[in-house]
Amino acid sequence: MAHYFEIKKNKKGEFVAYFKYNSEPIFWTEGYTSKASAKNAIESILKNGPGAEVREAE
Repeated sequence: MAHYFEIKKNKKGEFVAYFKYNSEPIFWTEGYTSKASAKNAIESILKNGPGAEVREAE
């Protein structure tokens, strides 16, 4: 699969969920103190992302 989520620790030791396409990071979450919180962020993106509106900055 060309796209996937990856959870890894940042320099502060926090868990960050990255969305990658062809192994390149496209976006990432804030840092979380637990891996479970990073997984919850991924679940929220999967649940709420498809219905999100698209806004254009002027």
